[in-house]
Amino acid sequence: MHFAQYYLDCLSQASYLIGDQNTGRAVLVDPRRDIDEYLADADAAGLRIELVVETHIHADFLSGHLEVARATGADIAFGEAAETGFPIRRLRDGERIFLGTGPGSGDASEEGAADGFADGSGVTLTVLTTPGHTPESICLVVRENPEDAVPFGVLTGDTLFVGDVGRPDLLSTAGHSPHDMAVRLHHSLHTKLLTLPDATRIFPAHGAGSACGRSLSTETSSTIGDQRRLNYALQPMPQAEFVRLVTAEQPATPGYFAHDAALNRDGHPLREPAPPAALTLDEALAARDDHGAVLLDCRPPAAYTRAHLAGSLHTGLDTRFAEYAGSVVAPGTPIVLLADPGTEDEARLRLARIGYDRVLGHLPDPARVLADAPQLTRRSHRVRIDELLGRLPLDPADGGQLIDVRNPAEYAAGALPGARNIPLAALPDRIDELDPDRPVVLYCRSGNRSVIAAALLEARGFDEVSDVAGGCGVVGAG
Repeated sequence: MHFAQYYLDCLSQASYLIGDQNTGRAVLVDPRRDIDEYLADADAAGLRIELVVETHIHADFLSGHLEVARATGADIAFGEAAETGFPIRRLRDGERIFLGTGPGSGDASEEGAADGFADGSGVTLTVLTTPGHTPESICLVVRENPEDAVPFGVLTGDTLFVGDVGRPDLLSTAGHSPHDMAVRLHHSLHTKLLTLPDATRIFPAHGAGSACGRSLSTETSSTIGDQRRLNYALQPMPQAEFVRLVTAEQPATPGYFAHDAALNRDGHPLREPAPPAALTLDEALAARDDHGAVLLDCRPPAAYTRAHLAGSLHTGLDTRFAEYAGSVVAPGTPIVLLADPGTEDEARLRLARIGYDRVLGHLPDPARVLADAPQLTRRSHRVRIDELLGRLPLDPADGGQLIDVRNPAEYAAGALPGARNIPLAALPDRIDELDPDRPVVLYCRSGNRSVIAAALLEARGFDEVSDVAGGCGVVGAG
């Protein structure tokens, strides 16, 4: 069996290539949009990708199922509850996808294979319908041979993570209540995944940092037995307690999630790789003033805070760039990149992974541009944590506003006195809660999110904005 996990740190996203080396048949699961690595590896291993399977309709990235289908001719498969704007194979609970030899015509998936597979051999995937994170969620049990009592592993999608389970609240705006989805998730976990042998390895679709869960581990695989013992959500408890736990204090949802889910469901333009065009400063400013483009500064936070174009937004390539960009830039907005020389292609690729394709170009050398245009340049105002602590709690009579831009669970674990919690992902929609004429101080754990938030407020016309340099990892503020 050929089994490969592709883990993308910057999106905390995993995809999988599974193949039978005797027949050359392969399945690709949850691919990202830039597919060259998968194709090269399949070719090197002598595999043909015949099927691309999505464990659910993803919201946190733009999936590559359409790109894979164009490149390979593979069919696209989802759980049978999925409704899409393009042809798909609907996978039923208990259906087997066989990649080795088996009964029937030899297609990569066969209707009825679950009933007549005793004569087959080779790598086999068994579909488990596991609604809860989304209605159409599935997991795939992987066996090297169909009769194996202990599976090689199970691809758990966003149903079960290492250290957590899928959040049930992402579809609340689509009429699926978090409570009802959590009940379905509990059923899926206990009647499907936890019936597998303890030695079964689990391979989830996401790891630590993903907004698709709250307490994900940095480990990218585990076992059913270890999760049964260690995962807080799998401990013995009444269903009502499970529902309470998994619906509380989930991370704020980045603004691009609904956009990506719609594109993954209805279809999206195929990615056409191309380097972003080099623009002059005048062209970049014209794109902003005449076409509503955002100037997105991708340099490290230290470079941005020293000098940046007035009105530009910021999220550094050395952070969770695409997720943070999707939190402060509305989907469909034209973008001009301010990136260090040689990094513009990476910035464009990472934006494309979340469906942000309207990159008009980039400024080839932002540092030089800023040096040549001091009248357009601003310097961020930053405070040290020791300076801030000496002023806390801020006196309301002084008009100060102290904002914690971390996620709710982080805030609940400890915050600075007098701080209000407005997570970065929620800030664009809650910016009216702040007074632009009063000073604002922002903080997070490391200082990355607070710089992004400060840039957003500055671009929205706030006159006196500061952030805590280096973050606030003391006095319980995490």
